[in-house]
Amino acid sequence: MLVHEIINRGREDDIAIVDEGKQITYSQLKQGIKKYRNHLYEIGIRQGDRVGIFSRNSAEFIYTYFAATSLGAINVPINFQLSTRETAYILQNAGVKHLLTYETLNFEEEIVTQHDIATFGDKICADAPELPSDFSENNPCVIIYTSGTTGNPKGAVLSHKNLVHNTWQCKVFKCHRECKSICVLPMYHCFGWTCIVLNTFYCGAELHIMRVFKPKDMVDMVREQKITDIIIVPSIFKFITALASPEDFKTVRFFMSGGTTLPDKIVDEFKNKFGRPIAEGYGLSEASPCVFLTTHGEERQGSCGKMLDGEEIRLVDEKGNDVAPDEVGEVLVRGGQVMLGYWKNPQATKEALDAEGWLHTGDVGKVDADGYYYIVNRIKEMIISMGENIYPREVEEVIYKFKGIKDAAVIGVDDKLRGQVGACFYEVQSGSAVDVRELKKFLQKNLALYKVPREFQELKELPRTSTGKIAKRKILEDYLAAKRI
Repeated sequence: MLVHEIINRGREDDIAIVDEGKQITYSQLKQGIKKYRNHLYEIGIRQGDRVGIFSRNSAEFIYTYFAATSLGAINVPINFQLSTRETAYILQNAGVKHLLTYETLNFEEEIVTQHDIATFGDKICADAPELPSDFSENNPCVIIYTSGTTGNPKGAVLSHKNLVHNTWQCKVFKCHRECKSICVLPMYHCFGWTCIVLNTFYCGAELHIMRVFKPKDMVDMVREQKITDIIIVPSIFKFITALASPEDFKTVRFFMSGGTTLPDKIVDEFKNKFGRPIAEGYGLSEASPCVFLTTHGEERQGSCGKMLDGEEIRLVDEKGNDVAPDEVGEVLVRGGQVMLGYWKNPQATKEALDAEGWLHTGDVGKVDADGYYYIVNRIKEMIISMGENIYPREVEEVIYKFKGIKDAAVIGVDDKLRGQVGACFYEVQSGSAVDVRELKKFLQKNLALYKVPREFQELKELPRTSTGKIAKRKILEDYLAAKRI
């Protein structure tokens, strides 16, 4: 199956999309895609061409995406929060000639032809030809640019097979035709695209689009539209826990968190208020993105779920040997959802994908006797102090339990004596204050002394990425810049 064929699983007269109050049936969705497809072909888009999408969540985003893939073109969805310089790099690296956007971008030089995504399908064009018979599911479908720890972002190339396979693996959510999903997460990110958009259409269900995230508006939409499936990131769970009532969520059957680690504190507060568990998942763009998912009804706090059908998993030590249950090792995954490679970057591809097809995720995890997996930390975030391994996530979980802490990030910084030590950057809850001396005592009581951060800095607000992750790279850059002054 090709990605754009997923919508054929919906019944013609059933509602596919609700966008700004407008209901779009599966039949109307197909008509909209056809209009965009014909227009894309008329402006010269052909198989293998890259099509840029710089847009907020919308029905038009979906029309563009499916229309381009139905021509054999390759989508390049772009984070609309990026600067013009960052956007220009992606467009030039991917060789994008046409960009569909909701606003005109002002580049230093004209590098693409820009089109209004909202009105692109208004023009009546001749029908574009069908794909050639030899076009297969192994052809590239999308390039997802991932923010690396250093340098420019890399473009993970995902095939039609990658996305469809990963969507099929989302069957553990137990979504069905009567379900109503809310799309709060950005469609340009493959977490939102695969787990919410594609999965909803694969099940012939109903997708409710939120163009701009506002916590209260989200709660209102869930209540008024009788939403059944909520898939979001931890930071959004914090917002809705504070704002919503159990009555607001009475129609919701499934809550899931992904995109970044889910602190126990957020889970505990949610469960205390709503009496409901949160399923957790784990993945990365290079895996379309899901590697582990929790089956609906089998939630286990702290775990990101079990191995999925159609994949293989290994946990290996630094020498590449498999580790025993409950021991930590790097997560390796092999399966139909693993990317083809990085766009025009054979060296990075070779480093991420070994000769046997294993994707080295760079994340450290463990598995228990029941087959539940737990992500411990990023390998690159692991702190080695006096020869001892320190996993920031473990330290952060303890910090979150201290009264007054809203958010926290532990980052490794250079130390002449120990090699590295942990530095704690934290944000305080409104109306609260944190005594650093008391925080240190609390950590010393609950952690081995070598794990306790040596430095503490209160920040007014911790910077975040577009998917809600705490932007540790930005924190470290600001910290190092301040040290140089």
